[in-house]
Amino acid sequence: MPYVIGADVPDEPAGLRFRRLLERPEILQMPGAHFGLAALLAKRAGFEALYLSGAAMTATMGLPDLGMITVDEVCFWIRQVSRAAGLPMLVDGDTGYGEALNVMHMVRAFEEAGAGAVHLEDQLLPKKCGHLNDKKLADAHDMAAKVAAARQARKHLYIIARTDAAASEGMDGAVARAKLYLEAGADAIFPEALNTAEMFREFARRMNPGSPSGSPGGVGAGVKLLANMTEFGRTPFFTAREFQDMGYSMVIWPVSHLRVAAKAVEDLYASIRENGGTHAMVDRMQTRAELYATIGYHEYEALDATLVKTVIPAGMPQRP
Repeated sequence: MPYVIGADVPDEPAGLRFRRLLERPEILQMPGAHFGLAALLAKRAGFEALYLSGAAMTATMGLPDLGMITVDEVCFWIRQVSRAAGLPMLVDGDTGYGEALNVMHMVRAFEEAGAGAVHLEDQLLPKKCGHLNDKKLADAHDMAAKVAAARQARKHLYIIARTDAAASEGMDGAVARAKLYLEAGADAIFPEALNTAEMFREFARRMNPGSPSGSPGGVGAGVKLLANMTEFGRTPFFTAREFQDMGYSMVIWPVSHLRVAAKAVEDLYASIRENGGTHAMVDRMQTRAELYATIGYHEYEALDATLVKTVIPAGMPQRP
């Protein structure tokens, strides 16, 4: 049977597929994958949902993560990932790109581009990474109005409200804000930059007081919570299973793929400068055959009868 472009992309809205993944008892693991090739590699590794980080998108553009990216720029990445892998994705919506009407525009644009979920944060612009100092918080009721606007605008998009309040308002402030955002219509809560296991457990217990260890688990078991396992921040390393045991339904590794890739590119350029070529780095490269298998090169090639099937060179030719 001939390859059909897009045959593996589900017709069901991404928001419904994302929600169904959260009905299972095990934690939903979402690695960062903000461009098509990364999405294909993550899918091949067995992941069922992906995360699109604002920090990863802006860094790829050569910009800091200070809220400068636009809705249309983010939609470019969403469409690319959706087309490549067809997996439901959680997208970083920063502060919503403005006030309530801007949030509604963002929600419609993201959902039409293929997003399954979005998270909004309660910072003021210029915003910062949640693990940095001196974050300025929006008024809790202003943030609640944004959440309500997102809820009103969405068809199926899953709405996650992020609070950065733990650093400045303590656990009481973070919990109070989270409950207000749930009342406004959030589907789940993302407490950012918690820095001990006990903080994660306490937040989960207070959001789900009737569950053992605060664990929300599967269907109908309370408030769904998202954990952020970013490197070089305020959160110690925890595994997905550890987050699940602490009461979290979702975990993201937002910029890990970019950090690894950027370090590899840095090493490549240093090696070219030092050695006059790439020969010292070949064993660290994905081969042409591996790349073509990942992107379905031959399957696309077969769709055009005028193309002769490519024969991939077996390896690097040797010098005479």
